[in-house]
Amino acid sequence: MENDIVPDLLATIQSEFDNQVVLNPKLKKLLAQLSLKKATYLDANEFAIEIGKVLTNVFEQNVSVEVLPNGKMYFNIAERLLNPTLKNNYDLISSYVVDLQTELNHSVGLKIKGQSAEINQDRIVGLINKISDSDDFNDVKWLLKEPIINFSQSVVDDAIKENVEFQSKAGFSPKIKRSLDNSKACKWCRNLEGTYEYPDVPSDVYRRHERCQCTVEYIPNGKKRQDVWSKDWIDPDKKEKVEARKQMNLTERKW
Repeated sequence: MENDIVPDLLATIQSEFDNQVVLNPKLKKLLAQLSLKKATYLDANEFAIEIGKVLTNVFEQNVSVEVLPNGKMYFNIAERLLNPTLKNNYDLISSYVVDLQTELNHSVGLKIKGQSAEINQDRIVGLINKISDSDDFNDVKWLLKEPIINFSQSVVDDAIKENVEFQSKAGFSPKIKRSLDNSKACKWCRNLEGTYEYPDVPSDVYRRHERCQCTVEYIPNGKKRQDVWSKDWIDPDKKEKVEARKQMNLTERKW
């Protein structure tokens, strides 16, 4: 009976991941931006990419044909390695985005906490199925590289969508801006480039293909705000409108 390699392998991966995150200068800078309340969604996207890169580096250093039984990434191994590690990526990135979104809300007078999206378990399951479908790990090890980064970026995209829809239901009209990652972006990405105001936002604006590093940004709209005592959504211009109507009524009475 073969030994179960997963417990020790997973412990090593998690330990090395934590060490590399702590020592990563880019992540330190991005966390400092968040702490200073200066972070943007471009920073969140960069944070996600860097977290993804750290995990891919750790996988590359520790997962190989030599350590896998029969040189294959069996389903039960893939499931127990990818579920916790990608969940950890999700937790780190979601925490960053929630703090960022909360600060953006406060900056335009919205006293509400940023929202996080649920983890996209379907993407993880799809990755597990693909990587365990080959008898030779060398044929599928690329799945532990760019797709990991892409998954990490999607956490930011999903969170933006969640916040936009949440605020729209509350009566706001937030905007979404999608920018190209470089001048050689593909036609599909070029067609999605632009700024959109909810609800006129194409569903594909949050999607990305493999190796796509286009950025999606949330632009808050402070037209409405929430009264911290009554919790009712109110229009900041409403008071002025009411006063104007009062003045009109007084004028009419004089006549």
